[in-house]
Amino acid sequence: MYDLAPLARFGPLVATDLRDVTSDPAALDSAGFWAVTADFEGRLVCARFADVRREPVPDAVPGAWRGPAPGDWTSSLDRAAYRAGVHRIRECIAAGEVYQANLCRVLSAPLPDPAGADVDALTALLARGNPAPYAGTVRLPAHGVEVATASPELFLRRSGRTVESGPIKGTARSAEELLEKDRAENVMIVDLVRNDLGRVCATGTVTVPALCAVEEHPGLVHLVSTVRGELAEGAGWPELLAAAFPPGSVTGAPKSSALRIIDALENVPRGPYCGGIGWVDADRGTAELAVGIRTFWVDREAPGGPLLRFGAGAGITWGSDPEREWEETELKAARLLAVASGAYRETGGIVR
Repeated sequence: MYDLAPLARFGPLVATDLRDVTSDPAALDSAGFWAVTADFEGRLVCARFADVRREPVPDAVPGAWRGPAPGDWTSSLDRAAYRAGVHRIRECIAAGEVYQANLCRVLSAPLPDPAGADVDALTALLARGNPAPYAGTVRLPAHGVEVATASPELFLRRSGRTVESGPIKGTARSAEELLEKDRAENVMIVDLVRNDLGRVCATGTVTVPALCAVEEHPGLVHLVSTVRGELAEGAGWPELLAAAFPPGSVTGAPKSSALRIIDALENVPRGPYCGGIGWVDADRGTAELAVGIRTFWVDREAPGGPLLRFGAGAGITWGSDPEREWEETELKAARLLAVASGAYRETGGIVR
């Protein structure tokens, strides 16, 4: 029987002693410390913990995490299907239906020891093999939530009435390999996020303090922008999530059109991937939610037995090359799959 205790971990914060679980976002405006996971499809789980403390992520214990074999991963879209999806999105762009759409695939592999699979043990490996600014774990087995993220992307940060988002668009192995297409992609999503926040922020308060800054992450670089605003009177978490979710950087623009295209082209749910993962401290009026990218989750209800899943995707624009976009998803996945499979060494190499 899988019975590990509920837990949430976000960087140096660790939360235990679960008290409440709800799907009502209004709870985030009440009191207490909440761990939050929101699936891309909209399922929201808010878990209030009574004991919150600061402690470092534990050192990885040899054998504590048994991941899939490196060759056991399969993809919801293979190379040909992904390339065909890119072609289809470019046709939609040519027809004026959308400016950009994010095309994603979900990778899955059977867990060799499902009863002993603990996403917090995987988090310890990720902290060494792929450190990330918005790393987090939410372990709520009784509620179907077992997520470990190494997300580099800020979805929503709150401090009082100030709200901020940090959309990522544009990925390459180095800054020199970034293209003009990457910058154009980022600017489009910044406009979308400005519009999303503008729906719940006071008029004239939405600004862009940083546009297309280059950030280095393990094995790649991203273009990252910052959008900030002041929440309008009467706007709380229900209104903010309704306006901003799902994150614009993993949908496309216009968001409604991109979502229709995603639904038509992607053949499995994204789940926690491309959703939101993080914490809300209702007592202090602070919060930090990541976009659920570079994210693993355990699916214990999968036909044929429990699976470890991971998502990878890319933003498609008129300037997209189908093969390059496929390779971008490979680049985003390679290092993390190696860590989860136990084939990554901290010296910086993948065991082949």
